Amino acid sequence: MMLVALVLDLAFGWPKALYDRIGHPVTWLGALIAALERRWNTDHPLRRARGIAVAVLVIGLAALVGLALQSALPANWIGIALGGVLAWPLVAMRSMHEHVAAVLHPLQRGDLPAARQEVSMIVGRDSAKLDEPGVARAALESLAENTSDGIVAPVVWGVLLGLPGIAAYKAINTLDSMIGHKNARYLEFGWASARIDDLANLLPARLTGLIFAVVSGRFRASLACMWRDAGQHRSPNAGWPEAAMAGALSVRLSGPRAYGDDLIQEPWVNAEAADPESADLRRGLRLYARSMIFLATALMGGAIWVL
Repeated sequence: MMLVALVLDLAFGWPKALYDRIGHPVTWLGALIAALERRWNTDHPLRRARGIAVAVLVIGLAALVGLALQSALPANWIGIALGGVLAWPLVAMRSMHEHVAAVLHPLQRGDLPAARQEVSMIVGRDSAKLDEPGVARAALESLAENTSDGIVAPVVWGVLLGLPGIAAYKAINTLDSMIGHKNARYLEFGWASARIDDLANLLPARLTGLIFAVVSGRFRASLACMWRDAGQHRSPNAGWPEAAMAGALSVRLSGPRAYGDDLIQEPWVNAEAADPESADLRRGLRLYARSMIFLATALMGGAIWVL
């Protein structure tokens, strides 16, 4: 089922005509989370408990819908194909490449303002003053982290638990992206969502880093950088694929970054390497493509073994 989902996503992405007509499962989840957050995220002594309840409700509902759909599928190749169709919108392989390529193209032309605009669509930091290395670094970090969150993790949970697993994971990831922030509004209310997301990504993040290392042609350097620097990252999971990519491309990532008027001093990943340039972003996309081929090949091998 996960292999079918990846093939469909590679071929079609999520078509705009389909999005305009019915939206997307993530937008449906987002609408539910936003409605619950508006109602329950108030200055209340049980604010954290309310956030826990929201997380349990959204994740449980997504898993139940996935279970109901999977239970209705026939236990044959038609069921596998239909399950792959249902899982299709929950992986983002094609859109990930498109978003990063949209940053690369103006960066290669020397159109820094356009590159800044494109990178602002995929990162949360202030992109207005980023130079070429800053834009390339932000795009590479997004590519590494979202390969794990947007593709490998959904596939892993889909392989382990079927449609309930992939649906529950997307609910977890959407909760974290919307309310799992460390600020005054969400610190208590989003506490459970952030912790659950950390747990759900423990295995996929490390697996993503390992895949990057395996397909990079610089296995030892990538693995060594991941082992050495992943723990320095602000995230318990994002540092693994980012450090593996940094070692594979021999560039430095992370480091200081601006969010609005605040400059956040983060440690460098692969600090002794050079800053990335547009050519390194192009190599990063090639690494991503090889990683997706590796993932699909592994799924195909698993499917053949099971059958």
